Amino acid sequence: MISEVLIVPMRMKLSYRVLLRRKVLFFETILGSTNPILLSDCVLAGFSRKLVYRGWSWGRKGLSMEGDGAKGLACQKTLDGKASNGNKAVPSCCLKAMSCLPEEDAKCHSTVVSGWFSEHSRSGKKGEAVYFNNPMWPGEAHSLKVEKVLFKDKSDYQEVLVFESATYGKVLVLDGIVQLTEKDEFAYQEMIAHLPLCSTPSPKNVISLTLKVLSLWLPFVMIEAQCAYLFSVRVLVVGGGDGGVLREISRHSSVEVIDICEIDKMVIDVSKKFFPELAVGFEDPRVQLHIGDAVEFLRKSPAGKYDAIIVDSSDPVGPALALVEKPFFETLARALKPGGVLCNMAESMWLHTHLIEDMISICRQTFKNVQYAWSSVPTYPSGVIGFVLCSTEGPDVDFKNPINPIEKLDGAMTYIREMKFYNSDMHRAAFALPTFLRREVASLLASSS
Repeated sequence: MISEVLIVPMRMKLSYRVLLRRKVLFFETILGSTNPILLSDCVLAGFSRKLVYRGWSWGRKGLSMEGDGAKGLACQKTLDGKASNGNKAVPSCCLKAMSCLPEEDAKCHSTVVSGWFSEHSRSGKKGEAVYFNNPMWPGEAHSLKVEKVLFKDKSDYQEVLVFESATYGKVLVLDGIVQLTEKDEFAYQEMIAHLPLCSTPSPKNVISLTLKVLSLWLPFVMIEAQCAYLFSVRVLVVGGGDGGVLREISRHSSVEVIDICEIDKMVIDVSKKFFPELAVGFEDPRVQLHIGDAVEFLRKSPAGKYDAIIVDSSDPVGPALALVEKPFFETLARALKPGGVLCNMAESMWLHTHLIEDMISICRQTFKNVQYAWSSVPTYPSGVIGFVLCSTEGPDVDFKNPINPIEKLDGAMTYIREMKFYNSDMHRAAFALPTFLRREVASLLASSS
């Protein structure tokens, strides 16, 4: 496979001569430039095809996409010879991504330009595309090729977008930020749910031990009923309107009640329509849905009501900003039982070390034990996402070692669908931090180790 091809520009509207080792290919363009273009991993040995560039403009900063009237890279629909990479055929997903798209299917949204959705901050002049002003990763652009915009609307809280991508399936976007894709959603959903729930003892084991101790004094039936009441597990999900976290919690048969508080009903409705494999979590009879503000919901909840709380919120901008401040964490701690656990989404170690430090510092003032874990999710900025895990005063919780292994829970690994990412080894590995991050948060986590 030819890994790099240098296109030498000649003149506007004339052919480009491409030096491809012993072969010479010709590329045509509508817009020319005074700078060479370097294409990587684009041309495969064994076949040739004509590429036509439309909708590109050149400036001192290089190639850019402007306006709404072009599709970007358009491929000639006929290929000469066989498309191959050595002896390996080009994957169907790659051919699908390279294929031409009708103009109306690849556009229809301000974040979609030249057939690509871009998750980055930018403002344009009148008549140009205007991107959401997201301060979370300035100077970066995260893009997916769009096949078709499936849904777009604005709720009372945010803009909701769903589109079919070329390589990651359907994508859910809130206020210009990717929340999940069909291809990699499980890496996030499984970790944020099972890291906390597998770190606490199974109530069934606790009940069994209690029965043995108390059966000497009280009738067995009375003891069993009392223990079932005392050790019933209640879990709260804050956010999580797509239903993915609910799907994962439902694997734990020991959980008796699953409350979810989501502020935006549109997210739930959209997920049920376009992401049924995630929204299946709402079908569990243990789930109790509450539409409204999580802060207000928790304030009205009795103290010590929940064994575990999972905060599956958006990035800390806009309405989600209050969910990373100290008063909210104090409210969460109040709602947990002694020894209760919290798992909170905690950004990327590559982009937001300062935010991670702030969250850990705030949690250390409120909780007995605080740890940081992370997971790999390709379509999140930098490809990783972190979690802060906390426990309240009470029985010790060892987050780094799953005391309640998912593999030993009856049917958990295959409930609804087979698990794809989380297991006990991944659980332990999630707390192994790279040196630069360990150095940054070492003092904050020292007293929690």
